[in-house]
Parts: sequence; C-alpha cells; structure tokens
Amino acid sequence: MQVGVFVPINNNGWLISENAPQYKPSFDLNKAIALRAEEHGLDFLLSMIKLRGFGGKTEFWEYGLESFTLMAGLAAVTERIKIYATCPTLVIPPAFAARMCNTIDSISHGRFGLNLITGWQPPEYTQMGMWPGDEHFRNRYKMLDEYAHILRELWAEGVSDFKGDYYRMEDCRVRPQPTGDMRIICAGSSDEGLAFSAKWADYAFCLGKGVNTPTAFASNNARLAQATAKTGRNVSVFVLVMIIAAETDDAAMTKWRHYNAGVDIDAIAWLADQGAKDTVNTSTNVRQLAAPEGAVNINMGTLVGSYASVARMLDEMAAVPNTGGVLLTFDDFLQGVEDFGTRIQPLMTSRRDIPL
Repeated sequence: MQVGVFVPINNNGWLISENAPQYKPSFDLNKAIALRAEEHGLDFLLSMIKLRGFGGKTEFWEYGLESFTLMAGLAAVTERIKIYATCPTLVIPPAFAARMCNTIDSISHGRFGLNLITGWQPPEYTQMGMWPGDEHFRNRYKMLDEYAHILRELWAEGVSDFKGDYYRMEDCRVRPQPTGDMRIICAGSSDEGLAFSAKWADYAFCLGKGVNTPTAFASNNARLAQATAKTGRNVSVFVLVMIIAAETDDAAMTKWRHYNAGVDIDAIAWLADQGAKDTVNTSTNVRQLAAPEGAVNINMGTLVGSYASVARMLDEMAAVPNTGGVLLTFDDFLQGVEDFGTRIQPLMTSRRDIPL
C-alpha cells in the first residue's frame, strides 16, 4: 500500500478548531515535511488548491499557497518521492496545464502527476468573475472529460486538434512531452465522478469515514470496481485519513476531544452553506465534508490511538480490495510524519518491504 502526505498548503491544515495548532502555510514548512517524508520512504506528496477559505475565528484556509508552484519547488528539493499538484480546471486552460505539468516533470525527472478538480465552492470563482453558473454542478464531468482528453492527447502526442462543447484546440502544440508516466488522480465520488476516474484516472481519491472505522470506505472501492468493469482499466483508490497518534490510546483520544471542544462554529457554518449549494450531486464528498457530526476535521476518516493501534487500523485499510494507498493528514504535520516514519510504519505489515 502506498502512503502519501496531503501537505498543508493552507493555514491550520485540516483541523477547524481553535484548540488545534494555528499556523500559516509556507514553502519552508512544506519543504521540511517533504524531506522528512522522503527520508522515511513515503511514496508521494499531494497538495490541494483552495482559492477562498471558510473564515471564522481561525480564518480557516484564508491563507493559501498555489499548488503547481509549491510542488515545483518541492520537486526541486526532493529526489525520489512522487509529486502531485492539483489543477483548478475552471481557471487554467488544459493546454496551459499540460505545459506546467511538463515543466514540473522536467524538474522532478519524471516524478510528477496531477489531481484534477471540477470546482464546488462558487465564492472561490465568483470573486474572480470565473464561476460558469450553477449549471456547472450538472455539467462539470462533461467539461472535465474534455479536459482530460486534451491532457492525455498533448502528453502522448504533443499536439491536439480536439473539438468539444467546452474546449476547441487548433493545432495546439505543447512540447517537450513528459518523460515520466503522467498519472491522474480524481476525487469524485458521485457516479459521474467514478465513471470519469474509470475512464481517465489512475487513482480515485476518496474520503475515509468515521472515527476508528478504518474499512468504512469499502463501498467506494466496490462502486469504482463496477465502473472500471465497463472501461477495462485498472484504477485503485487513495483514501484520505487523519492520524491523531500518541503513546497510548487514551492520550490520543484526549487530544482528539480537545480539538473537538474548540471547533470553529462560524467556519463550519460557512462550509455547510457552501456544501448545500450543489443540489444536483447530493451524495458527493462535499456533503460528507459539511456534515455537522464531524466537521472539526472536515469529516475525513480519522484514526485515533496509540502508534500500534494506528498501524493495525492502517493495515486493515490496506486489506480492502483495490486500495492503492492512503493520503495522510496530521494534527501536527512535522511531528506526525516523524512519528509515522519511526513509530507507526515499522509496525505495519503492509509497509514491511519499504526501502529506506
């Protein structure tokens, strides 16, 4: 099972709490995390892109870096670990995205890949006059299908004459082509999102579910398997999960309760309001993000326990058919990556053969 880090490109990571570590994003912080992850033999780094945060007392995600630029910098200071940026497809044309990817492929010597998103929070785009209207909620994967077609064409051939409803290429040339195997990730969990991943992606990114329920995401894998049965492609799942670890189960749970006690109510209210704007896709990741029962960490699956308990639960996740890897977040990223590498990973049977 691959292990990656969802690097903190925005302030305060993934805990919407006044009691959680409060910090601004920086290249230096992410560089330190990347080097530590590479030292411990982790497989990949992924950064999201967020163009507007949720406000509240913590100003959650109001401070953010840009994904392609950050990952280009991390590609230059690492040697082995795979690097993924996230592309906001509503604001970056596909041919320009292909050229940026090819550039980071050159910097990384073939270690780069791309996470494609359709956009779900209108204020990110209305603030720049670039939201296409709420019909986008219905048409977003038709648009993304054309986007991915152009990317794959440019990466393979260096030229595209694609003509679609959303994009039209006229002898579009993007060279040099990438030297590495340019892999695509997509986070869609709706039927349309999984159909897109089955057609174009290499990995489908999904949210874990619940606290200390490590295999609760398994239905997502089964749904993806149904979609890939139609396309004949091999696409595996990366599961997003937060680790809250300590020497003992009780100590870890004490930290988790403390974070929950400081939840930023105003930021959560903004998230819930934004999640409700999509009335078309009512069973997507966005609805899970905004559910009030666990919004302190955006309702991602959470493993809370001793280092041994977390290792055991990660091995349970690895045993779910078609799980390609986990994408980890932490309450304290620097300490969390160090603890994972030195205290958790050595106890995992699914990571026994990791070369260090």
